[in-house]
Amino acid sequence: MLFNEDFLHHIWKFKLYDFRDLQTTDGEALEVISAGVHNHHAGPDFQDVRIRIGDTLWAGHAEIHINAGDWHKHNHTHNDAYSNVVLHVVYHNNEPVLLPDGNAIPTLELFDRIPESLYLRYHQLVYGNQKIIPCEGSIKTVNGITIRNWLTRVLVERLQKKSEVVINSLQHNRGNWEETFYQFLAANFGFKINALPFELLAKSLPQTILAKHKNSAFQIEALIFGQAGFLEGSLTDAYPVELRGEYHFLQKKYGLVPVEKHLWKFMRLRPSNFPTVRLAQFAALSFQSNHLFSKILETDSVVQLRKLFSNIVVNEYWRDHYRFDVGSKPFIKNFGDISIDLLLLNTVALFLYSYGSYLKIPAYVDRCLELLENLPVENNFIINEFKELGVKADSAFESQALLELRSSYCDHKKCLQCGVGNQILNLSNI
Repeated sequence: MLFNEDFLHHIWKFKLYDFRDLQTTDGEALEVISAGVHNHHAGPDFQDVRIRIGDTLWAGHAEIHINAGDWHKHNHTHNDAYSNVVLHVVYHNNEPVLLPDGNAIPTLELFDRIPESLYLRYHQLVYGNQKIIPCEGSIKTVNGITIRNWLTRVLVERLQKKSEVVINSLQHNRGNWEETFYQFLAANFGFKINALPFELLAKSLPQTILAKHKNSAFQIEALIFGQAGFLEGSLTDAYPVELRGEYHFLQKKYGLVPVEKHLWKFMRLRPSNFPTVRLAQFAALSFQSNHLFSKILETDSVVQLRKLFSNIVVNEYWRDHYRFDVGSKPFIKNFGDISIDLLLLNTVALFLYSYGSYLKIPAYVDRCLELLENLPVENNFIINEFKELGVKADSAFESQALLELRSSYCDHKKCLQCGVGNQILNLSNI
């Protein structure tokens, strides 16, 4: 049989072996009272185990191996962390294991106690040749409540991981939530392809400087385009020439060093997504919404949150331009609904969760989840593949969870750690 120790961990954890007339390998009667707590860190696999061998009640740890000899291979004999192991659970008892005092560790062999049907389902999941996800052939058999509950848990895992990045940046910014939000918002204005230069721009141009010019849209535009590097070189139109003059004055005043212009990407982007257009929108938002994060915290309604971004009006110059000195047909460059939803998803929801969990204010965590439930489902190939398998997402709440499920569980075949995989294997009643 082909399997790893994780499979045996689950067999033990959920008592899926034949536990009738249990005996140790020495022939003593064995009763498992409690399988203990699964330990995912260093040390024995299960802690706080309670068993009865003969007439004696034992409390301690259990260590699980495929072969008994793995105890020696893993150098447990002289490791004090394993001195309180009261039961060695193995698939094959291929050799005796003795403690330093010469006594043998009580051992339970599972070789002939695991149902073949369970092994076959496990093998099909973990070692099958599926094209999309391991359980693609059986996920339709899992009830909707199980899937929904598991997706909720996976979504929280995703938010927790992303929140750790936010908190690290918060600490770097000396606890300044506004500055941290401003930097993440800027990065997300770049929509992946220009996320890096947008992030560098925000870090090189602190929000505190923009706040000093909150009454002048022109000065904010000069600061943002200048720091982005777009006001260098030859310029002919009056608007960018005037911006450059203003920027050079402010640059000297604040000692600013602009981002290198070559970092910005235009290739394979629609003109409406050119970084120059995004920068114009970012400048307009910075002018119209000073202390934006504070306003978000004070805004309960999803509709009102959208309005914070939907009223962005860029400089008139961009009505018939996508780049400086290059005219175009007139086209309104204000922020569209899709772009707004992406910012609400990737920045606002994340910061509501991070703020609420960090400061232990559940109301903001709830607002994050409510926001995700009210945002439309994302449209990408992963979500479409799940849809083909019968798992349809109805909101960003579920699509974000499916993305996390795919990247953290399915792609690594962690079916034994997945609530959906567990039900398919009958390993738990999640």
